[in-house]
Amino acid sequence: MKFSTTRIAASLGLSLTLGLAAITAQAAPTVIKFSHVVAENTPKGQGALKFKELAEAALPGQVEVQVFPNSQLFGDGKEMEALLLGDVQIIAPSLAKFDRYTKKVQIFDLPFLFDDMAALDRFQAGPAGQSLLDSMKSKGIQGLAYWHNGMKQMSTNKDQLVRPEDIKGLKFRIQSSDVLEAQFRQLGANPQKLAFSEVYQALQTGVVDGAENPWSNIYSQKFHEVQKTIAVTNHGALDYMVITNSGWWDGLPENVRDALKKAMAGATEHANKLAAEINDRDQQRIAEAGKAKIQTLSKEDVAAWRTAMHPVWEKFQSGIGKDLIDAAQASNQPS
Repeated sequence: MKFSTTRIAASLGLSLTLGLAAITAQAAPTVIKFSHVVAENTPKGQGALKFKELAEAALPGQVEVQVFPNSQLFGDGKEMEALLLGDVQIIAPSLAKFDRYTKKVQIFDLPFLFDDMAALDRFQAGPAGQSLLDSMKSKGIQGLAYWHNGMKQMSTNKDQLVRPEDIKGLKFRIQSSDVLEAQFRQLGANPQKLAFSEVYQALQTGVVDGAENPWSNIYSQKFHEVQKTIAVTNHGALDYMVITNSGWWDGLPENVRDALKKAMAGATEHANKLAAEINDRDQQRIAEAGKAKIQTLSKEDVAAWRTAMHPVWEKFQSGIGKDLIDAAQASNQPS
């Protein structure tokens, strides 16, 4: 059988075109947009960059992680919607932002539930904590990891902050959280929901009398310059959940998903180690600045706070689940 030169050339040309198209398709990496609302020099910012580094090293040419810090793409109010619409693939909101998707995550806002960061780590790494990462899949949200910012301390413009009665009648700035609102109302204080960017001026002018923040926030935002007393309460944690769109995540090839899980584990270790170092450093810097008194609490003082706050646990127990609260309390005892 004879083939014309024209037909052979056409066939070769078509094969070459299809081959190049296949190579191009194979070469196009999966773009992962990681959007967050803080600066790159924060633990969250550094964690996002570490994830990019590890993911691209593990999947060269297969994924491209684009990190957008400082609300460059979306702010606090829009990033969740953007994730669910597929406009970004990964975000890391504060745990206080999830109560409209599941009441179970409110456990992290319960006051004086965890004795310290080590207890929180044990809970988050255990079965109960890990189950919360999957608790919003029906809403299109898949949790990937917990990232720390630090344990929260209470600060006021008063000379003393030792026992619960010391904050009665004071105005405290809070994040938008039903649990945090109930926490301060239980103590006879007046919670005020304010954007983080407004807190310094509110403290400076007396619009609010106090706030709750990790050492890193207190130092970086200079809150210690407009507060008289900072009590080492460690009454809760300011943490984030790194999340993705569950439909997008489940649609990834298994090998890609596994590699991204490992990259996220490495980024989590990096971010959380950095958070601990920064908080220790900034507590020391605040002490050395001498502008606010750092007040330590005795075991008896902490017990008084925990007793005063316990009704808040009871108020939210039905939504969170007694089993989760029991698991959290058990984490206070090292195995």
